[in-house]
Amino acid sequence: MGVARIGHVRLRVLDLEPAVHHYETVLGMTVTHRDEGGDVYLKAWDEWDKYSVILTEADRAGLDHVAYKVAADADLDEFRGRITSRGVDVTDLAAGALHGVGRALRFTLPAGQDMVLFADKEFVGTDVGFLNPEPWPEGVRGCAVKWLDHCLLMCELNPEAGVNTVDATSQFLQDALDFRLVEQVMAGPDHSVRAAAFLTVTSTPHDIALVGGPTSGFHHAGFFLESWEDVLRAADVLARHKVKVDVTPQRHGITRGYTTYFFDPSGNRNETFGGTGYYATPDRPVTTWTEDQLGPAIFYHTGEVLPSFVSVYT
Repeated sequence: MGVARIGHVRLRVLDLEPAVHHYETVLGMTVTHRDEGGDVYLKAWDEWDKYSVILTEADRAGLDHVAYKVAADADLDEFRGRITSRGVDVTDLAAGALHGVGRALRFTLPAGQDMVLFADKEFVGTDVGFLNPEPWPEGVRGCAVKWLDHCLLMCELNPEAGVNTVDATSQFLQDALDFRLVEQVMAGPDHSVRAAAFLTVTSTPHDIALVGGPTSGFHHAGFFLESWEDVLRAADVLARHKVKVDVTPQRHGITRGYTTYFFDPSGNRNETFGGTGYYATPDRPVTTWTEDQLGPAIFYHTGEVLPSFVSVYT
């Protein structure tokens, strides 16, 4: 039993077709479905489920929900009990309520974002298949992202008012859904305030990240690339397509990953994230960063946090 991995993000976009162009042509994903309501579904070349991104047109940008895949359908009943026992309401979604997905659970995290759990999604296979596959497919486009890797949620943090939804959401994910805390940022004069938490259910440094801010929201969706060279090449692709870049190629101290941050046409932040960083096994001790080292924790090369990185999100 357990949460297996991230499944998809459903993003609100202001104008659908420019958003589709961005995720399809710039990131290199493939449109796999358009539904009657107008939503567009995309997958990356090394993903086997039908989609990992849903784009839905709305009057404001941001995250509609993030979904995680659980190991088996029966796990949904166990998780439903765990979630409701913590005073969180759960909406049961019938099979087909989400395109290509079996029954699912939808609920709201302590920080205010919606999460969905599901066990089954329509299988379409990777672009190279599973029988004698090539290492990558012919005709890759744009950044050629391999898969949706993680998302980062902004969580309201106001220690003076006694509000810390980073801590509350982190504890909920650990207690109810068996996420593991891998890295954290501790703030305040005695380092007692958890200002950021990076959690995983796999062996990667983070399947979800939580960072404190003045309000809750959506910070970014991270898409995986293999190497530093891939991240650099992706930055060239972004420049060629005149994409608004927030942070040029850098290394994170937290997770040790290689990164570039940029925005889709609606202002939703994306990341190309490279490297595995380290092997996040269940017995790995939690890595702690202190507030005075926040600069190199986020951007190791410059040691400075750009104001836009912590103040701009949807």
